Amino acid sequence: MATRDQPLDADGTRARRLRLEDVAAAIGMSPSSVSLALSDRPGPSEETRRRVREAADRLGYRPDRTARLLARRRTRLLGVMLDIRSPFHAELVEDLHQASEGRGYDLVLSTVTAGRDERRAVDALLDFRCEAVILLGPAVSVSQLGALSRQLPVVVIGKQTGADIDVVRAADDLGVAQAVDHLVGLRHRDIAFVDAGKGPIASLRRRGYRTAMRRNGLTGSVRVVPGGLDERAGAQAAHALLESPELPTAVVAYNDMCAVGLQDAFSRAGVGVPEQVSIVGYDNSTLARLAHIDLTSVDQDAEQLAAHAVQVAADRLENGRGAAEEFVLTPHLVVRGSTGPAATA
Repeated sequence: MATRDQPLDADGTRARRLRLEDVAAAIGMSPSSVSLALSDRPGPSEETRRRVREAADRLGYRPDRTARLLARRRTRLLGVMLDIRSPFHAELVEDLHQASEGRGYDLVLSTVTAGRDERRAVDALLDFRCEAVILLGPAVSVSQLGALSRQLPVVVIGKQTGADIDVVRAADDLGVAQAVDHLVGLRHRDIAFVDAGKGPIASLRRRGYRTAMRRNGLTGSVRVVPGGLDERAGAQAAHALLESPELPTAVVAYNDMCAVGLQDAFSRAGVGVPEQVSIVGYDNSTLARLAHIDLTSVDQDAEQLAAHAVQVAADRLENGRGAAEEFVLTPHLVVRGSTGPAATA
């Protein structure tokens, strides 16, 4: 916000960013002395520091942080690529902020949207001179990840990549297995899984479902339904199940958004959740925790994923590159009101 003391531009506006020289001129000091006082470096007296801070506050002066960082030849910026459509990514970013501040770094966010692909999102992070990048569930190829990792440290959250880079992820197969075991404990035997295609995360979750069903003696009841990442995919999967000869008594969805689509479609069709069909999601996102959703879901522990990712990126920057590592965290199931005993029990 412009202040009354801020110098005017030629057109009479106060849009120009205040400079260090403006603060110095306002109190009759040299720019170098003002710089020393504002950066708490040795030299100026306490009285001088007080005068400078008061003048800077009165004028609305803010130091040019980018210039300072560039002068030190380090930006201390970690770039984060995320899909703006994912509630789980939003939660991860909040935890990444906290973890990065604890290590003395700031974040630059670059989003993937329906009209903005991952390449453009990553290019923006490079343009901001980020020292390392953290990619949330990227879909780019192994060769592209490898090329990027030759420019700067890269950490991937959420998936195995096949590239020689650091990965922090949850054991998705174990998470889905927990969901199946929970439903079996509620006497469900006809348990379907709503899939999400060919990606590595989807493959691992699908494998966890099949393994858990086989371990519980339910190989003959395995039912994988095509789905996707969002509510629309969940609703389409629900319609497919409703049109099938027999409705399952429980469904494990690829993620919470898909589960919410299932829940809504079943409700509109007059199918009670969990009275007739129990539903389990994945991510334990803010959606799952909404009172009217009340979704049983697998929690990946976003806080720990973020903490490990920032630690790895910071260690690479401060201690040099080494062999790539994979950190695998065990998820846990959070039980809520969308699951209950099988109706046939």
